[in-house]
Amino acid sequence: MSEPVSPQQGGAGSAFVAPPRRPYSRGRRRLVIGTGAALAAVATTLALCSGPEPGDHAPTVVCSDTDNTSLTADVDADGRLDEIHDPDRSGKASVLFSRADDRVEVGVGEALGTWQKARGLLTSDLETRGTFGDFDGDGYLDLALFRSQEDIGDSPRSNLLVHEVRYGPLARDLSGSRSGTVRVQVSFFVAAVRATDEDQDGRAELHVFQSAGDGGYAEYIGRQEDGGVTLTEAGTGYYGHGDWDALQPGWSDFGACVYTSPEGTPSVRREPLDVTPTSGAGRGDGYDAGPAGGMKWA
Repeated sequence: MSEPVSPQQGGAGSAFVAPPRRPYSRGRRRLVIGTGAALAAVATTLALCSGPEPGDHAPTVVCSDTDNTSLTADVDADGRLDEIHDPDRSGKASVLFSRADDRVEVGVGEALGTWQKARGLLTSDLETRGTFGDFDGDGYLDLALFRSQEDIGDSPRSNLLVHEVRYGPLARDLSGSRSGTVRVQVSFFVAAVRATDEDQDGRAELHVFQSAGDGGYAEYIGRQEDGGVTLTEAGTGYYGHGDWDALQPGWSDFGACVYTSPEGTPSVRREPLDVTPTSGAGRGDGYDAGPAGGMKWA
């Protein structure tokens, strides 16, 4: 018996019969396209949610520039000094990161996560506020972040979508290695925030000014507690719009930067500014930055 002959091996008398062609499936094409789109969406979401990791440089000193309009610190712990801009310390802050080949500025509004942005898509009049301070006393600056809805006339709206603290060192998208909640007493509009160290213990206090009705604001003070920051009413009175100018000390309570090493080396020491802080700044006449760069007072 002869061996069977394949179509490729057949002679002139053999014929190749092609298998029947499977009909084209539109459903399969839609499935492939849909799967690809889903994967692309997942990749985009991961890219948005995963910012650049911070470095591991030891904490450096935190101090003000001589014009008292910006704060100097190594926010992302990469060994290079960055600048925090918020001249009136109202909470509309941004960080100008110094890199090897460029400088990139990131505002607190850009620090919102994907889900936090999505929650506010159908809500108008939302404002973001943020301030930087060492709330847990480890020498790295943390970020207290708020997103809330502005008032209707003189009536506050109870819609505070974001109230959290991100602990440093912070990444260049202002994300933190860990986060905690800011425990609020009311969920009204956050008009302004700032951080100081009034009790001089190396841990910053968080000052939050929230709507109190009739166009005014009440002050709340927050301190580190149980993995977050807890706000209590300050009892400092009722602030109207006209009172706000008296509550804008710039960065005078941090003292001025004095560079003691060649340009580009992040080695600075703090000296008192010739500016007397207004009420709420809480600073003596002089202080020492300490080896970890925490807010230690003399």
